[in-house]
Amino acid sequence: MSTVMVVDDEERIRTLLSRSLGSQGHTVVTAASGSSALTMLDQIRVDLLLVDLVMPGVNGLQLLTTLTERSIDTPVIVISGVTDVGARVQALERGAVDVVSKPFTLVELMARVRRNLLSHAADSDDRWLTVGRLRLDLDRRRATIDDEAVGLTEREAALLAHLMRRQGQVCHREELLHDVWGLQFDPGSNVVEVCVRRLRSKLGPSVPIETVRGVGYCLDEE
Repeated sequence: MSTVMVVDDEERIRTLLSRSLGSQGHTVVTAASGSSALTMLDQIRVDLLLVDLVMPGVNGLQLLTTLTERSIDTPVIVISGVTDVGARVQALERGAVDVVSKPFTLVELMARVRRNLLSHAADSDDRWLTVGRLRLDLDRRRATIDDEAVGLTEREAALLAHLMRRQGQVCHREELLHDVWGLQFDPGSNVVEVCVRRLRSKLGPSVPIETVRGVGYCLDEE
């Protein structure tokens, strides 16, 4: 999968995003300031940056300017609590591919991350996940079993991708609510169960998604 850098002076945000991105198979590196991020970018290759706008020292706008000056074309999603439209427009004019407001929902942010990663690497192997006879195209949200293609909704594709990345491991219901739906609590609904049921109906018995009663779900080894 891809390497994502989170640049934010709030440790809580860095921890939250590291966990969410890591659960989706990405390698995550973090920096607490723009200057630290620039130093790290001289040493490692990164596929996407999530950058806070307001930071001490080198702020998000200055970081964007420096990236352009250094001809670093890594896509940048700005995450900011700044409500001033002018600052957000400046971020886009300085090269940001997207701007997300704080507070944000994880499910929306993860969708934006996927979209921007795919748009910059549409021809790379990162768009594909393969488990046995099952192959998932993350770009087109299409699952293929024995050359038979099945279209999926964005949420179905995200859930299937999570299960495929954790093949053979039990994915707890709370984990799925957090990482796929972006929920910090159990709303007491059956959204996970309904989505799993739809996946089973579309994919058929050749893709064994096991229910671990009272715990969660597992994509069995074939």
